[in-house]
Amino acid sequence: MRARTPVAVSALLVLIPLLVALVGPLLDVSAKPGLPYESTGLLGTDGLGRDVFGLLLVGGRTALGMALGAVLIAYVLGGLIGLVAASTRQRWVDELLIRPLDVLLPLPSLLVISVVAVGWRASPLAITLAVATVNVPTVARLVRAAALDAASGPVVEALRMQRESWAGIHLGYVGRAVLGPVAADIGTRITLAVFLVASVNFLGLGLSPTAPDWAVSVSRNREGLLLQPWAVLAPALLLVSFTLGFNLLADRLVHRTRRLAEATR
Repeated sequence: MRARTPVAVSALLVLIPLLVALVGPLLDVSAKPGLPYESTGLLGTDGLGRDVFGLLLVGGRTALGMALGAVLIAYVLGGLIGLVAASTRQRWVDELLIRPLDVLLPLPSLLVISVVAVGWRASPLAITLAVATVNVPTVARLVRAAALDAASGPVVEALRMQRESWAGIHLGYVGRAVLGPVAADIGTRITLAVFLVASVNFLGLGLSPTAPDWAVSVSRNREGLLLQPWAVLAPALLLVSFTLGFNLLADRLVHRTRRLAEATR
């Protein structure tokens, strides 16, 4: 699928929902409320009589913002933990950093996020932190495994003898060795985060049922699918477009990283 899909198409699949999420809240296209599931306007109205197009423009801020924010936090915290664990010469430090994360690994991600969402109802920050928390253990283990060889190699020893800083060694040299596995993981990680955030909101455990979030709109209006399909299809297509396009772009990045690594050998 990667070979058959042009880069421009993959980028377009990502850019359309991303631009809607970024620029949409800045636009003033609000329409007067109408009757539920009307076909008036560009995309009709939802079950509450609200303009579907106006909801799409503001719903991506939470649908994609929480997922991307969670992945960013997970990579910052998990990546730092993984790099420190891989570079330490003390086994007890490695155990102290990694073993507590093993407790979170067997826990069902959706269950953990649902409990947090119920406790802090309609809190985007709480949902974002919960999604980040369930992703930190796997990110930390991935970075640690990818950095072990480079962190214990002769190049790092030579850099230490030259009194290079820890950040210069591990964020510079060792960090470059981690880029390949991270590139392979990031597409799946972001897709999973979007899925988790959307699932919590779709099940009614996250944001308010009246929120314009894309997943909430799908859940709220699914009963009127046959009456006014765009109230469900439009937000669903934006979510699918983003995840599909991002996976295709990440797959291409992995392919090019592998070819570059083979060429430099």
